Amino acid sequence: MMLYEKYRPRTLEDVCGQDKVVATLSRLERQGGWSGRAYLLTGKSGTGKTTLARIIAAAVADEHNITELDATRMTPARLADIEADACYFGMGNKTGKAYLVNECHGLTRAAVNQLLCALERIPDHVVWIFTTTLDGMSTFEDLADAAAFLSRVVQLPLTNQGLSSALAPRLQAIARAEGLDGRELVEYEKLMKRRGNNIRACIVDIGTGCMTKEIEQ
Repeated sequence: MMLYEKYRPRTLEDVCGQDKVVATLSRLERQGGWSGRAYLLTGKSGTGKTTLARIIAAAVADEHNITELDATRMTPARLADIEADACYFGMGNKTGKAYLVNECHGLTRAAVNQLLCALERIPDHVVWIFTTTLDGMSTFEDLADAAAFLSRVVQLPLTNQGLSSALAPRLQAIARAEGLDGRELVEYEKLMKRRGNNIRACIVDIGTGCMTKEIEQ
């Protein structure tokens, strides 16, 4: 297992540096849970889109009822099949179903049109989660019917600001737990800044020893 997967947050309480998104999700959870809605997570690479998407999905559905979809392969026919499947409860301890559409800027106009109907009538036990980068979001917004799509989802923009100080303690804790190094906190803040606040890239650097090499040069 890759180091960043091993230490990926599994609960909302474990997510650091995304206070506004966490607050929004916490409020929705208190108001009745996360299912019956669609979410759009946007942000730079490594800021936590996939992590938050998986946390939302896992709260609604067991693992075998979580379906990850490639946006570029979403045809209207495929989406119609998914919508028909979503009408049925999942088997297991959690009876919900979750559909994750990664890099949703790859959706075609025809797929977006099909989704407009699906997102109008999401069953109470189902959640849709879409993710895209900031560049991808710009591309997506140029699509016809993008505005109608965006009006049907809860938009969750992830920040890239202040992450170096917020996530440096976590990086330090991961490194120490793995016996990789015992550097001062400031070194992890520098690593975050060098990596553009991409925590996944930082964890990879720590695990492969690249952090040590950069500091020694």
